Amino acid sequence: MQSRSTLLIVDDTETNVDILVELLSDLYEIVVALDGERALKILDEQAVDLILLDIMMPDMDGYEVCKRVKQNEKTHDIPIIFITAKTDEASIEKAYDVGGMDYITKPFKPKELFARIKTQLHIRALIEELERSKCELKRLSETDPMTNLYNRRYFNDASKTIMELAKRDNTPLTVVMLDIDKFKKVNDTYGHDVGDDILISISNILLEMTRKSDLDCRFGGEEFILLLPETSLEGSMVIAEKIRKKVAAFSLTLKDDREVSVTVSLGVSQIDMQHDLSIAPAIKRADIALYKAKESGRNKVCVEK
Repeated sequence: MQSRSTLLIVDDTETNVDILVELLSDLYEIVVALDGERALKILDEQAVDLILLDIMMPDMDGYEVCKRVKQNEKTHDIPIIFITAKTDEASIEKAYDVGGMDYITKPFKPKELFARIKTQLHIRALIEELERSKCELKRLSETDPMTNLYNRRYFNDASKTIMELAKRDNTPLTVVMLDIDKFKKVNDTYGHDVGDDILISISNILLEMTRKSDLDCRFGGEEFILLLPETSLEGSMVIAEKIRKKVAAFSLTLKDDREVSVTVSLGVSQIDMQHDLSIAPAIKRADIALYKAKESGRNKVCVEK
């Protein structure tokens, strides 16, 4: 069952409040404040979907309440409908200027009130859905859909910023490249679904073994790359060795109870802050180190300085 929207009615005249509650309580959850201070306190304590706000109130008028609501990051997206007896053009214009979304004059018509509330709630729902869609599109554009690690495109962009920060702060920055050994044999023997599960499992190991400040990326196929800020060459070799051992100790249990195990080879390099103009030379060195690990028997960590 869909939860009902919550409306906050702010009016110092109890008769007006009673009328609004009578009209709206069958459709919405209603919260009432008889003054501006109380309204702001309620907004600080609970979620509200829309505010019906009177203008003429003692101590703090509706304009000031609206200003404060819109200045607060927590509440600035809540739509506000002014309900007031003031009908002059200057008052209406000011209501919009301070952040009001709509304006209903007293005595109001119930059907008009319902329609305007419904419209503002619908607009807010559309805006929230749009924001969710934007966040999801951003996530999809930055991550590999299978493993949920960052993709190569995001890595290329983010690594530039990370390298600039490392140069500015004079801190070490290292690259680790990882490749699954004989991965084609896994796909040929067990099928691509099992291969996908192996990729996902190794991705989870990488996330487990690295920090939030590290950049974990699926670089392509069965190849991964890690960018480790504030980590020396020796430190990154320790991390790479831990990852190697963790993967070697892991096995995937299939439906028929068969066990599938893999190993990984890793290449490590450090960005030369004096001479490297970009991260590309360090990636190339890490790739050379990875090739050495493969050529010398696989399931190893090698370094290229």
